[in-house]
Amino acid sequence: MIDHAIGRREALGGVLALFGSQIFAPLARAAGILPAMPVIDQGAPSIQLFTPEQRALMTALCERVIPATDTPGAIEAGVPAYIEKLLADWAAPEDRLPILSGLAEIDIRSWQDFDMPAVKAKPEQLDALLTVAMNDAMPKGAEFFEAFRQMVITGYYTSEIGITQEREYLPVPGEYNGAFPYSQVNKVYSA
Repeated sequence: MIDHAIGRREALGGVLALFGSQIFAPLARAAGILPAMPVIDQGAPSIQLFTPEQRALMTALCERVIPATDTPGAIEAGVPAYIEKLLADWAAPEDRLPILSGLAEIDIRSWQDFDMPAVKAKPEQLDALLTVAMNDAMPKGAEFFEAFRQMVITGYYTSEIGITQEREYLPVPGEYNGAFPYSQVNKVYSA
Protein backbone atom coordinates (compact mmCIF):
# COMPACT_ATOMS: atom_id res chain seq x y z
CA MET A 1 0.00 0.00 0.00
CA ILE A 2 1.30 3.45 -0.88
CA ASP A 3 1.60 6.15 1.78
CA HIS A 4 -0.67 8.74 0.12
CA ALA A 5 0.89 11.82 1.75
CA ILE A 6 4.42 10.91 0.76
CA GLY A 7 3.62 9.09 -2.48
CA ARG A 8 1.36 11.82 -3.84
CA ARG A 9 3.80 14.61 -2.93
CA GLU A 10 6.72 12.82 -4.59
CA ALA A 11 4.63 11.95 -7.65
CA LEU A 12 3.45 15.55 -7.94
CA GLY A 13 6.89 16.85 -8.91
CA GLY A 14 7.23 14.33 -11.72
CA VAL A 15 3.78 14.98 -13.14
CA LEU A 16 4.15 18.76 -13.05
CA ALA A 17 7.24 18.55 -15.24
CA LEU A 18 4.84 17.72 -18.08
CA PHE A 19 3.31 21.20 -17.96
CA GLY A 20 6.47 23.27 -18.34
CA SER A 21 6.52 26.77 -16.91
CA GLN A 22 2.76 27.41 -17.02
CA ILE A 23 1.76 25.52 -13.88
CA PHE A 24 -1.55 26.42 -12.23
CA ALA A 25 -0.66 28.24 -8.98
CA PRO A 26 -2.33 25.86 -6.46
CA LEU A 27 -0.45 22.94 -8.01
CA ALA A 28 2.82 24.88 -7.85
CA ARG A 29 2.17 25.61 -4.14
CA ALA A 30 1.43 21.96 -3.40
CA ALA A 31 4.67 20.93 -5.14
CA GLY A 32 6.72 23.55 -3.27
CA ILE A 33 7.50 25.59 -6.40
CA LEU A 34 5.65 28.64 -5.02
CA PRO A 35 5.52 29.59 -1.34
CA ALA A 36 2.98 27.32 0.32
CA MET A 37 -0.13 28.26 2.22
CA PRO A 38 -0.24 27.07 5.85
CA VAL A 39 0.11 23.32 6.33
CA ILE A 40 -2.94 21.52 5.02
CA ASP A 41 -4.40 18.44 6.68
CA GLN A 42 -5.54 15.35 4.81
CA GLY A 43 -9.20 15.79 5.73
CA ALA A 44 -12.12 17.43 4.03
CA PRO A 45 -11.73 20.84 2.35
CA SER A 46 -11.65 23.70 4.84
CA ILE A 47 -14.40 25.56 2.96
CA GLN A 48 -17.29 24.51 0.76
CA LEU A 49 -16.11 25.81 -2.59
CA PHE A 50 -18.62 24.42 -5.07
CA THR A 51 -22.40 24.46 -5.12
CA PRO A 52 -23.92 20.99 -5.66
CA GLU A 53 -24.46 21.85 -9.35
CA GLN A 54 -20.89 23.06 -9.81
CA ARG A 55 -19.56 19.94 -8.07
CA ALA A 56 -21.66 17.69 -10.34
CA LEU A 57 -20.46 19.54 -13.46
CA MET A 58 -16.83 19.52 -12.32
CA THR A 59 -17.12 15.76 -11.67
CA ALA A 60 -18.65 15.10 -15.10
CA LEU A 61 -15.92 17.16 -16.79
CA CYS A 62 -13.19 15.29 -14.89
CA GLU A 63 -14.48 12.04 -16.32
CA ARG A 64 -14.40 13.52 -19.84
CA VAL A 65 -10.73 14.47 -19.45
CA ILE A 66 -9.75 11.01 -18.15
CA PRO A 67 -12.61 8.58 -18.78
CA ALA A 68 -12.78 5.04 -17.47
CA THR A 69 -11.46 2.58 -20.05
CA ASP A 70 -9.63 -0.65 -19.27
CA THR A 71 -8.31 1.29 -16.26
CA PRO A 72 -10.38 3.40 -13.84
CA GLY A 73 -11.17 6.98 -14.79
CA ALA A 74 -10.87 10.28 -12.95
CA ILE A 75 -13.94 9.77 -10.78
CA GLU A 76 -12.78 6.37 -9.50
CA ALA A 77 -9.35 7.86 -8.77
CA GLY A 78 -10.92 10.52 -6.54
CA VAL A 79 -9.96 13.44 -8.78
CA PRO A 80 -13.07 15.57 -8.06
CA ALA A 81 -12.35 15.46 -4.30
CA TYR A 82 -8.68 16.22 -5.01
CA ILE A 83 -9.62 19.29 -7.07
CA GLU A 84 -12.00 20.58 -4.41
CA LYS A 85 -9.38 20.10 -1.67
CA LEU A 86 -6.68 21.72 -3.82
CA LEU A 87 -8.81 24.77 -4.62
CA ALA A 88 -10.20 25.12 -1.10
CA ASP A 89 -6.93 24.77 0.79
CA TRP A 90 -4.04 25.48 -1.62
CA ALA A 91 -5.53 28.23 -3.78
CA ALA A 92 -5.69 31.92 -3.10
CA PRO A 93 -9.15 33.36 -3.81
CA GLU A 94 -7.97 34.77 -7.16
CA ASP A 95 -6.67 31.31 -8.18
CA ARG A 96 -10.19 29.91 -7.95
CA LEU A 97 -11.70 32.43 -10.35
CA PRO A 98 -10.71 30.71 -13.63
CA ILE A 99 -12.32 27.47 -12.47
CA LEU A 100 -15.47 28.95 -10.98
CA SER A 101 -16.04 31.34 -13.90
CA GLY A 102 -15.16 28.58 -16.38
CA LEU A 103 -17.80 26.27 -14.93
CA ALA A 104 -20.34 29.11 -15.19
CA GLU A 105 -19.34 29.83 -18.81
CA ILE A 106 -19.62 26.15 -19.72
CA ASP A 107 -23.11 26.10 -18.27
CA ILE A 108 -24.07 29.24 -20.21
CA ARG A 109 -22.68 27.73 -23.41
CA SER A 110 -24.57 24.48 -22.76
CA TRP A 111 -27.83 26.41 -22.54
CA GLN A 112 -26.97 28.20 -25.81
CA ASP A 113 -25.88 25.11 -27.73
CA PHE A 114 -27.99 22.33 -26.21
CA ASP A 115 -30.86 24.11 -24.40
CA MET A 116 -30.03 22.38 -21.12
CA PRO A 117 -27.77 22.83 -18.10
CA ALA A 118 -24.31 21.37 -18.59
CA VAL A 119 -24.82 18.86 -15.75
CA LYS A 120 -27.50 17.17 -17.88
CA ALA A 121 -25.42 17.14 -21.06
CA LYS A 122 -24.43 13.86 -22.67
CA PRO A 123 -20.74 12.88 -22.77
CA GLU A 124 -20.32 13.97 -26.40
CA GLN A 125 -21.91 17.34 -25.55
CA LEU A 126 -19.52 17.77 -22.62
CA ASP A 127 -16.65 16.97 -25.00
CA ALA A 128 -17.91 19.69 -27.34
CA LEU A 129 -18.12 22.17 -24.44
CA LEU A 130 -14.58 21.34 -23.33
CA THR A 131 -13.41 21.80 -26.92
CA VAL A 132 -15.04 25.24 -27.04
CA ALA A 133 -13.17 26.13 -23.84
CA MET A 134 -9.89 24.67 -25.09
CA ASN A 135 -10.16 26.69 -28.32
CA ASP A 136 -10.86 29.85 -26.28
CA ALA A 137 -14.23 30.26 -28.01
CA MET A 138 -15.86 31.34 -24.74
CA PRO A 139 -14.75 34.03 -22.27
CA LYS A 140 -11.40 32.98 -20.75
CA GLY A 141 -12.02 29.45 -21.98
CA ALA A 142 -8.38 28.55 -22.60
CA GLU A 143 -7.40 29.77 -19.12
CA PHE A 144 -10.10 27.58 -17.56
CA PHE A 145 -9.30 24.58 -19.74
CA GLU A 146 -5.55 24.61 -19.07
CA ALA A 147 -5.95 24.99 -15.28
CA PHE A 148 -8.68 22.36 -15.15
CA ARG A 149 -6.76 19.91 -17.35
CA GLN A 150 -3.65 20.29 -15.19
CA MET A 151 -5.62 19.58 -12.02
CA VAL A 152 -7.32 16.51 -13.50
CA ILE A 153 -4.09 15.03 -14.88
CA THR A 154 -2.17 15.77 -11.69
CA GLY A 155 -4.95 14.45 -9.47
CA TYR A 156 -5.19 11.26 -11.50
CA TYR A 157 -1.51 10.45 -11.91
CA THR A 158 -0.72 11.16 -8.26
CA SER A 159 -3.62 9.03 -6.98
CA GLU A 160 -3.14 5.45 -5.88
CA ILE A 161 -5.03 4.29 -8.98
CA GLY A 162 -2.92 6.44 -11.29
CA ILE A 163 0.34 5.34 -9.71
CA THR A 164 -0.41 1.63 -9.37
CA GLN A 165 -2.82 0.83 -12.23
CA GLU A 166 -2.18 3.34 -15.00
CA ARG A 167 1.53 3.53 -14.36
CA GLU A 168 3.67 0.66 -13.17
CA TYR A 169 4.61 1.17 -9.53
CA LEU A 170 8.05 -0.13 -8.68
CA PRO A 171 9.29 0.96 -5.25
CA VAL A 172 12.78 -0.14 -6.32
CA PRO A 173 13.08 -0.09 -10.11
CA GLY A 174 15.01 -2.86 -11.83
CA GLU A 175 18.46 -2.60 -13.26
CA TYR A 176 19.42 0.00 -15.83
CA ASN A 177 19.43 -1.24 -19.43
CA GLY A 178 20.34 1.51 -21.89
CA ALA A 179 19.62 -0.75 -24.86
CA PHE A 180 16.09 -1.80 -23.84
CA PRO A 181 13.91 -1.86 -27.00
CA TYR A 182 11.39 0.98 -26.91
CA SER A 183 8.78 -1.25 -28.58
CA GLN A 184 8.71 -3.37 -25.40
CA VAL A 185 7.90 -0.43 -23.08
CA ASN A 186 4.35 -1.01 -21.88
CA LYS A 187 3.91 1.57 -19.13
CA VAL A 188 5.59 4.60 -17.66
CA TYR A 189 7.21 3.64 -14.37
CA SER A 190 6.91 5.58 -11.14
CA ALA A 191 8.96 5.02 -8.05
